[in-house]
Amino acid sequence: MARQKKMQRPEDDEPGLDISSMIDVCFLLLIYFLVTTQIVKKEQELDMAMPSSMPSDTPPTITPMLITLESNGVISIKTDGPEEVVEQDPDVRTLPVLVERLEIYKSIADNAATKPIVQIKVDGESEQQRLIDILNALNRTEITTVTFTDILDDTDRN
Repeated sequence: MARQKKMQRPEDDEPGLDISSMIDVCFLLLIYFLVTTQIVKKEQELDMAMPSSMPSDTPPTITPMLITLESNGVISIKTDGPEEVVEQDPDVRTLPVLVERLEIYKSIADNAATKPIVQIKVDGESEQQRLIDILNALNRTEITTVTFTDILDDTDRN
């Protein structure tokens, strides 16, 4: 009789999954999002004293500064004289001219031994970020007495 060779069974390989290419794709996505993400400056906590609903009996000793924000992003100020446009480019976030005027106004108020008072009039169609830029400028100059107003002049009533 002839010898019969026993057939060896092929070893059962455990099924596997090569995930190295998936890991490469994950790292590429991670690098892509790290590179393309814009770092947004953290908004500062604004320390402001909001006015009470009851008007004060004593008028302020210094004329409040009125900051007007128009719908197109133009910022103008008014104290005693005529209204002056200080920022026209809505893309400028630091508002250097406004900060300079606020520092001058604050030094005048400090010389008069009173707190500087700022009123902000905002057009309803203006961008919220522009208002936040104004509040950040007020925070940089350490002006904390801020009110929002809806003063209407003769041109607004018509």
